[in-house]
Amino acid sequence: MLHRYEGVLAATTGHVSIHEAGAIEYTGHKVIQLPQTQGKLLASTVRQFMETFRADANNEHMVQPGMVYISHPTEYGTLYTKQELLALAETCRQYDLPLYVDGARLAYALAAPENDITLADLAASCTVFYIGGTKCGALIGEAVVIPQKGRIPHFFTTIKQHGALLAKGWLLGTQFDVLFSDGLYERIGRPAIESANVIRQALKAAGYTFYIPTVTNQIFVIMDNQKIEALSHTVAFSRWEPYDADHTIIRLATSWATTKKDTDSLIACLRTHNL
Repeated sequence: MLHRYEGVLAATTGHVSIHEAGAIEYTGHKVIQLPQTQGKLLASTVRQFMETFRADANNEHMVQPGMVYISHPTEYGTLYTKQELLALAETCRQYDLPLYVDGARLAYALAAPENDITLADLAASCTVFYIGGTKCGALIGEAVVIPQKGRIPHFFTTIKQHGALLAKGWLLGTQFDVLFSDGLYERIGRPAIESANVIRQALKAAGYTFYIPTVTNQIFVIMDNQKIEALSHTVAFSRWEPYDADHTIIRLATSWATTKKDTDSLIACLRTHNL
């Protein structure tokens, strides 16, 4: 969708900004990082950037903005509201920017009671979005959705040219056929949300401070570095980023496969080690 001279607007915390080993830049497209609000890229931020960019008489010397990237949920497990999504979509239309939504963890957004964005809303608002499979039980693959027919000419050919076309694509389709039956995709993330809420309550009761409030399957908690070292021997988690000299933000993530036994074991571990 991008010309060779165009880049992608994304939050500084966006997945394409900080992960995937610089894959976007490797393809020749710069990620233009913009300020985030609780992990979200807001329409007002995009609008301010575009107005400043267009007012710059030297902008032909710069990487041209060619697309807006967001993820739902965000890298911090926060959710866009429908109003925020619609505002972004309108801003993207105003500046002729495609809106691309990363839905790797979309199942966990749809399962959160606080979420008010549906698959139909994404289809109506986005140029392209994808429905994550591998993070919610699929063997392999994600479902890329291009609502406007012909929006990307010769898409099939482009996939093949990049060596990314699987000969047995029906296997991928079969997975999503199951996930899209009887509302399964909309509810498959519920165990993750329920488990995460139980863990949040236990952490809150133990006096921990959360780095950012989340309602999905990701929990970001500020923990003493010594306690983190003790916890690392029995619990798998991500060391997210330093908070200060003595504390680090860690991420605990539940999934569609998290059981009550898993959750109880984590809480028992926290209590046993007086963490």
